[in-house]
Amino acid sequence: MEEILIALLHVIVVFFVCLGLVKWWISIAKKNKLEGADLNKFKKPLVAEAGGIAVVISIVLTIMLYVFFKTFILVAPTNLIEILVLTITLLLACFIGFVDDILGWKKGLKGWAKILMTVPIAIPLMVINAGQSTMSVPFLGAVDFGLLYPLFLVLIGVVGATNGYNLLAGYNGLEAGLGVIIFMTLGAISFIEGKLWLVLIATIIVFALLAFLVFNKFPAKVFPGDSLTYSLGALIACFAILGNIEKAAFILFLPFIIEGILKARSKFKAENFGIPQKDNSLEAPYKQTYSLTHCMLKFLKKVKPCHKVYEKDIVAGLAISELVLAILVIIYVLL
Repeated sequence: MEEILIALLHVIVVFFVCLGLVKWWISIAKKNKLEGADLNKFKKPLVAEAGGIAVVISIVLTIMLYVFFKTFILVAPTNLIEILVLTITLLLACFIGFVDDILGWKKGLKGWAKILMTVPIAIPLMVINAGQSTMSVPFLGAVDFGLLYPLFLVLIGVVGATNGYNLLAGYNGLEAGLGVIIFMTLGAISFIEGKLWLVLIATIIVFALLAFLVFNKFPAKVFPGDSLTYSLGALIACFAILGNIEKAAFILFLPFIIEGILKARSKFKAENFGIPQKDNSLEAPYKQTYSLTHCMLKFLKKVKPCHKVYEKDIVAGLAISELVLAILVIIYVLL
């Protein structure tokens, strides 16, 4: 009962702290001209950038509150090293993402430079030898990768997830909405696997994202920025490694992997945005398809009776696709 009450307290705390911090950040960003044009709108309104930093601060503060309760109230200091490593990883991802939000577009950082910038995010998980080095490989069975697991596979997993999550973005509510579905699923899987500390952290992340969506849903008052997309990608990698649920996380991450393949066709130069019309409906920006957002836009134009597709339609379509994957993953884990 104590743990249930503490969990409810954390959910309430993170939701309202995040609401307050995001609202505060919007006013700060506007005063300091940290704004970007909403390119899926015909009039291109200016919107506060880098709102992810408020989300991450609220998550970190709530996790620290959880550590306090575990240490002094429940007197059950279990998994503290893993919790602190997850928190450090989150802070590193947010910091590097925020630097990219502030300087990346001004300095014109190359793609390879951005990837190299995310390498330090993997270090906390690498140094504690997180996860299990023995993995099931198709056609080979159980394989013990030994030191290759923390020194190579963890590095590839964290850097790949951090940069991959950043690719499928640019629509009001998309990044945070997909995050809600993914972390609800990872929390459910962690519950099935009996890893209750991960369940609580997943719940904290979900409610922080729900608070952020109050301001990020269409029409957005704040953008997440790399400070949130990098953070969510890194957190997915943390859950996969610390919870030993790499297969489930991989399936949930498939849309981002497909997005990377599509983007590679344009040498990562194509944008996700549509071409907004006067009624704010969107038209495909390219004849070729370089993003899942382009796929969804073209598909919906064919199936909708009015043949008009709006930003909310694309976000809803991609969210439903992710939800289908989430249901399949849970069925897979249960079976």
